[in-house]
Amino acid sequence: MSTSSPPIPSTPLMTPAPPTSAAMLGADGMPMRFGKYMLLRKIASGGMAEIFLAIQRSVAGFEKLIVIKRILPQMNQDRAFIEMLLQEARIAATLSHPNIVQIFDVGEVDGRFYIAMEHVHGEDLRSVVRQMKTKGTLDFPLEHALAIILGMCQGLAYAHDKTELDGSHLGIVHRDISPQNVVVTFTGDVKIVDFGIAKSDNKPLESATKSGKLKGKVPYMSPEQARGENIDHRSDIFAVGVMLFELTTGKRLFKGRSEYETLKLICERDYPLPSQVRPGYPPDLEQIVLMALAKSPAQRYQTARDMQADIEAFVRRRQIAVSNIALNKFMQGLFEEKLAAQKEALLQGKQLADIIDYHRGAEQELEMTGERRLSMTASSMPAAAHTVTNLPAQRSSGGFIALLAAGFGVLLLLGGVGGFLWMRKAPVAAEQRPDPGLRGTIDVSSDPPGAAIWINGDLRPETTPAAIGGLPLNTNLDVKLSKDGFENGRESLQLEDGKVRKVSVALKKGSVVVEVSIKPEGVPATMAVDGKTFKGLLDGLTSGEQHKLFVTAPGYVEQTIPFMGNAMETKRFDVILEKAKVAKPAASDAPSKPTATVAAPPPATAEPKGNGKISVAASGGWCNVSIDGAPRGATPVAGIEISSGNHRVTCTTQDGKTLSATVSVPVDGTARHKFTL
Repeated sequence: MSTSSPPIPSTPLMTPAPPTSAAMLGADGMPMRFGKYMLLRKIASGGMAEIFLAIQRSVAGFEKLIVIKRILPQMNQDRAFIEMLLQEARIAATLSHPNIVQIFDVGEVDGRFYIAMEHVHGEDLRSVVRQMKTKGTLDFPLEHALAIILGMCQGLAYAHDKTELDGSHLGIVHRDISPQNVVVTFTGDVKIVDFGIAKSDNKPLESATKSGKLKGKVPYMSPEQARGENIDHRSDIFAVGVMLFELTTGKRLFKGRSEYETLKLICERDYPLPSQVRPGYPPDLEQIVLMALAKSPAQRYQTARDMQADIEAFVRRRQIAVSNIALNKFMQGLFEEKLAAQKEALLQGKQLADIIDYHRGAEQELEMTGERRLSMTASSMPAAAHTVTNLPAQRSSGGFIALLAAGFGVLLLLGGVGGFLWMRKAPVAAEQRPDPGLRGTIDVSSDPPGAAIWINGDLRPETTPAAIGGLPLNTNLDVKLSKDGFENGRESLQLEDGKVRKVSVALKKGSVVVEVSIKPEGVPATMAVDGKTFKGLLDGLTSGEQHKLFVTAPGYVEQTIPFMGNAMETKRFDVILEKAKVAKPAASDAPSKPTATVAAPPPATAEPKGNGKISVAASGGWCNVSIDGAPRGATPVAGIEISSGNHRVTCTTQDGKTLSATVSVPVDGTARHKFTL
């Protein structure tokens, strides 16, 4: 990269050869091009695949939000798995119903197989229940519980009855009906997701069934599924019965101390009556639950449509106001804050995707024509590019090339190696502001400067400092400033006259919270981070910097745990103390003579003493597990062989929440750790 930039010509021109790599605007490379799709952000990652929110674009401005399930590179070598995946996708793609997530496409890009599916804007049922607890709502409203179950019955009835074009019955069974796979949208609809392990009688998944592994979530398995027997659509009906029981009683039906105990509860024990769990439970609804939960498939509802009919009759008799509109309002109120945050993130990702597509189009034009002249017009620019116009012409000493658009003053600084796009809009000039008698203006600044500006949830193209005009009077304005490495700053205000209102926010360095629990319990341990002692919880640590946690206790080996946290992150450590070795008395000492005991911590260079195993579980949901930075799949993760000693275990939920713990693995033993989500 050269140390100086060539003179910028005065004509509205021009760019040298395009950069050698795609623009990378985020730490994770998002947004990024993937075949005909633009990946906006990663939603989740597991042991076999990763899930992305993406945009599909076509001619005439066609845009559609979708979800991409991309198979991890290491799985591409397993041809049996790929064949199973494609077969499952073919089964799921035949389903088109309002209560089932639609599969749009299956393909391969640069050797990476993927499935493109419908984007559902909502939350899975597990997240709904968790959010209710956060809001202090303990009882799931009966009308909403019944609306969700009715939607599930309709979707399953359609899938179970699905036939081939020649009329032959497909015999589709979902096999994993559970709260994680039922999504309630913010418009009040119910969607069944992840037919990824669906089974079809006409297209048996040999590689899946020969593995000897149970498919599905154990607490929602039917007795025949738990025993590993052949199953049909009535197994799905049993799972719906479990969810109806739990939603209407507020209690888990099958919850043992281990998966083995849970399987025994399903197969061998008598199930409690809903009225025993919740006094006053409607007797006619209890009969529906019991019929769905019959241990013998022959005594259950024979079709999901039969169960749907009985629930609808119950709703009519009891005059319960089951409504998608009411469910819509319930979801909107429950996730009000999250909806605003999602809107911000989506807008930002969409803008970056627009600019990447625009730049990519410009590069392709140059490659096709061999010309070095680029003429940009307002009609040829993507939507996001229109929001970053009126930029001052600037130069950088890093070998960056300026693209100056006539009439717009757009500046795109293209990094020669990384292809990095940098955008900034100058403050609005005073003469450009609207009539102050009609609208208002705010002058926004921050310490440090360069913060993004959000007004009522909408991302502005300016960064601080900036003057923003054209704002409504006598209206609540929520001004939020965000900057990497700092906590968000907020100020609420109203503009009441034509005067310029100043908004100045000092941004606080993003902080990390540390929470520590000690085992064995009751040990008088001393905890300190970077020399600062605390008990249980420590707040205010600087984010993005290396810290060290020290744990000491009389008679136990001292432990040192280095860590680094992101802004607003809570780092949780479960520290298992090990007894210190005690020096034995010398043989010449008299038995009655007191002998000093000396704690002997192992030397720093000690070799591993052997191997053990580690098992990781999660309560209140599931998460992706990594051990010492290596991904190990989604919970539960059991029997992973690893060297003895302390290991760093990280649990990442589908919404990006990260929990961490240090787990001590004994020699020839198994260490077990459970995260509470």
